[in-house]
Formats: sequence, structure tokens, C-alpha cells
Amino acid sequence: MASQATFKSIKAVIPLLDRVLVQRFKPETKTATGIFLPASATSNPLPEATVIAVGPGAPNKDGTVIPTTVKAGDRVLLPGWGGNAIKVGEEEYFLFKDAEILAKIKE
Repeated sequence: MASQATFKSIKAVIPLLDRVLVQRFKPETKTATGIFLPASATSNPLPEATVIAVGPGAPNKDGTVIPTTVKAGDRVLLPGWGGNAIKVGEEEYFLFKDAEILAKIKE
């Protein structure tokens, strides 16, 4: 369940350390031919998301900051579980650790 935000814009959220703020793609509710899909067919979130913001990185054992592997605007593949949900208005965003992101999608 998402926590309701007390700020007006998602731009106010700046991830810390190796956290990555993403917005999942919404499943299509209508097919290309115009057929509306039932809610049960579109209830599962898609595993793809767009990166909104990233933290500066996390320090390793030696204290050197290791930057995140993704940047704002990247398309990524997410696991089916995890992440902390943040809701701003009607939009839902998620915070993941950089290591939890499965892949970067290049197209």
C-alpha cells in the first residue's frame, strides 16, 4: 500500500544514497482494435518503469562513493516485488535500491 505524500510534486523527492525513484508503466486498458480490457486483465503492474530521479550512490567499504548504474529518463526492468510506494495525487511512484533493478532497456 502506498503512503500518501505531503508534497505537491514528485520533483520534490530526491533519492538518497543508491536509491532510484521510478514510475511503472500503466497497463493498456484498450487494445489497438478498440476493445476495452476488463480490470482483472490489467490489475498486475508491468515490470517496466521510467527512472524519474536517482541518488548520488552508496559508499563501498573503503568509503568511495559508487554511482548508480541508471540515470533519469532510463527505461528499466523491475522485479515483480519490492520497492517502497509513494503516491502523489493519483500517480504512484516507487523507490528501489539500484541493485534491485534487473536491467536497463535500450531501444
